[in-house]
This record gives sequence, structure tokens and C-alpha cells, in this order.
Amino acid sequence: MNVMCIVTDGFEELEAVGTIALLRRAGIRIDVYAIDHTAATGRFDITISNLADVKDVNTADYDMLFLPGGPHYQKLEADERVLSILKDFMDQGKLVSAICAAPTILGKQGYLKGRKYTCFTSMNEDFGGTYVDQYAVIDGTIITGRSAAAVIDFAFAIIEKLEGRKKVEEVKASIYY
Repeated sequence: MNVMCIVTDGFEELEAVGTIALLRRAGIRIDVYAIDHTAATGRFDITISNLADVKDVNTADYDMLFLPGGPHYQKLEADERVLSILKDFMDQGKLVSAICAAPTILGKQGYLKGRKYTCFTSMNEDFGGTYVDQYAVIDGTIITGRSAAAVIDFAFAIIEKLEGRKKVEEVKASIYY
């Protein structure tokens, strides 16, 4: 399984790096793309580099889109390339995952209508679905996470969806969860 992640300056480090690390522990390929540069600096001044440029992405290469939260979500939702990628994944019935502030991008695009979801609680609006007060929520092809505190449960929900329960148990054992 192949996952693409999109970040830009202001991403939430714990949500991005924690999820990426756990998915890679599970043997899942995850490529990280940037919308502004080949590096991105998180909200707490941690920079990740050697990122691919989102203009070069071929969504056919990926099974899931992952959007971490953080203040960068506003830049992501204002970027037509990101919205086009999101639409492509949704139109093809591919998996989409988003945590904290990022599920609001899905909500504002209408993708949470009639679905159960979670997001950073104070950012929840009437997206036409049902807000669930849990760390991670799976509804069909959409996986949402509540906050930075939810990273481990969110990543395990993704791993389970992509690789099954057995793989989740293996990763849990490897980190003594």
C-alpha cells in the first residue's frame, strides 16, 4: 500500500511525523509532498526536507491521501492543487485520512456529509455529518483523527484499514503499546 502525505510550513509535527513513523513501522510506503518548497517547517520550528513537489504527483500511484493538521491547513485548503488531489481521491473511492484541523478541509468540500467523523473539537462546524468525540473515526473511505493526542490511535486506524488487524498488533507490540 502506498500513501501520499501533503505538508507545508505550519504543519503539526507530532501529527505528521508520528503518523508517518508508525505507518513506516508497518511497512507502508508513505511519500511526503510539499506545496511550497522541497522542505517544510512545522509550527514548532522542526523542518523536514527532501520532500517531493506536489506538482509532480501522480495520484494513480497512491492508495491513500494523508493530511496532517496544524495551522498549515489554511494553506492546504486554499491550494487548488491540493483540492484537486483530494477530489481525485474521493471521486475514485480511494482512502483519505486527515487529523486535527485537516478534516475541516474535507468538511468544507462537502465530503463529510452523511458521515461520522472527528476533528479538533473547537473547529467542528456543521459539515452535514455526525461529529464523534473519539480519537479516531473510520467511516467508509475516510479516516479522521481528533488532535495531536490522537496520533497513535489515528495511525493504528490507518494501518488496520490498509494492512489489517494483525499488522496493528505487530506494530503495537514493537512499541510496547
